[in-house]
Amino acid sequence: MPVNRIKAAEIAERRAALIKLRRAGVPFDDPRILALGYTSRGAATKDFYRAICERRDEQAAEASAYRQEENERLDDLLAAAWPMATELRPVFNKEGDEIGQSIDLKAVDTVLKLMERRAKLNGLDMPVRTELSGPDGGAVPFGNGGLAELSALIGFAGQVNLEQHSTDGVGVGDG
Repeated sequence: MPVNRIKAAEIAERRAALIKLRRAGVPFDDPRILALGYTSRGAATKDFYRAICERRDEQAAEASAYRQEENERLDDLLAAAWPMATELRPVFNKEGDEIGQSIDLKAVDTVLKLMERRAKLNGLDMPVRTELSGPDGGAVPFGNGGLAELSALIGFAGQVNLEQHSTDGVGVGDG
């Protein structure tokens, strides 16, 4: 059943107020939330999650439109650079004599950068898999130790010693 514009505006206004109250930490059964027109805590909760999902869908649609526009721009740039990167062209010496043929290596670099950008934009590159191994490629020895043992493990991986950082107020997991 389609909702008319006035009803849609009322729903959007109510949901905006609901989200604002929730961001302030107001519980769903608070009288301020129920005063927005919700009959129960459950109704407010359900509408809140509908609002969040609706917003997520809107953001996904915007991101998709942006991605499409960027792909079209990349298509145009790639179409312009591709011939220079793939077609042999004459090479001349200082006297103006043709001495051979070559592709434009700068254009090749440009094409590769455009392709890399497209892969990143569309998530085409596979994630890099990393693995931590212990001494001589074996299992990582780890027990219930503290900072010293963690520091030793990180030392196996070629990282800095955590004990050096414990004196400057930066702890494990701090940025």
